[in-house]
Amino acid sequence: MRIGGSGIDVRSKSRTLAKPVEHPSELPKWNYDGSSTGQAPGEDSEVILYPQAIFKDPFRGGNNILVICDTYTPQGEPIPTNKRYKAAQIFSDPKVVAEVPWYGIEQEYTLLQTNGPYYCAAGADKSFGRDISDAHYKACLYAGINISGTNGEVMPGQWEFQVGPSVGIEAGDHIWCARYLLERITEQAGVVLSLDPKPIEGDWNGAGCHTNYSTKSMREEGGFEVIKKAIYNLSLRHKEHISAYGEGNERRLTGKHETASIDKFSWGVANRGCSIRVGRDTEKEGKGYLEDRRPASNMDPYVVTALLAETTLLWKP
Repeated sequence: MRIGGSGIDVRSKSRTLAKPVEHPSELPKWNYDGSSTGQAPGEDSEVILYPQAIFKDPFRGGNNILVICDTYTPQGEPIPTNKRYKAAQIFSDPKVVAEVPWYGIEQEYTLLQTNGPYYCAAGADKSFGRDISDAHYKACLYAGINISGTNGEVMPGQWEFQVGPSVGIEAGDHIWCARYLLERITEQAGVVLSLDPKPIEGDWNGAGCHTNYSTKSMREEGGFEVIKKAIYNLSLRHKEHISAYGEGNERRLTGKHETASIDKFSWGVANRGCSIRVGRDTEKEGKGYLEDRRPASNMDPYVVTALLAETTLLWKP
């Protein structure tokens, strides 16, 4: 599977191999027609797939696997929609490696009927899709995704799953694979999956992808001071982060419904109306993590996780 031309669609194709494999390096490179996915011109349409991460396939079972690939030109250059490549560079920087960045990502999503309104399973008016959420949870556990929980959300038909703590590039790989599984499950159920940050306008919460983040220094004694320095850096790059945090986020980050305004950076302890929230436990213990509440549900986890590491560990004000 790979990410398509919109940056949010997941594409896949199948291949038969002679024997089971355990590591991406054992897999051959492959290719596809990038002109049909908006990733290459028709006259030079070949895009090369590089296998990067393996998960067990919950649909076919047995020795079958799902493989996350990123995308390159035949000359070996990453194509513009390949956000994993830059993220991998940032996560392999010695300064970043030494800080062992942890991520816990809260992926919200909305289930819709094929004709538009919120999804509501037959005879289960109160749950609005618990069957989908449970099936997805089981599929993620089988696949080996580091899923840590699920819950129903404020808006009807809205759910959330959490992935993490994951280290570095793994966070993006696991979220993308989990999204792919969710696409497949909703497809089988005849339900529409939306990652739009505000799929239907109204006086209710939008859909986000809150990203919890910590470094080794934040998790050790004196970590709260390190967190404050990181928040200072984040405050200076608010515009860069917002521009990379998902399409249509201005419809969600209004200053209402547990969000901060898109135009203003803020942080606070236990405050869900801030750009960055620090938990009471972190304040009390003097170490821990921060939660970036700005990313939209349709954000690219490779972009968001790498940008958090870059701004807090590599960028100098």
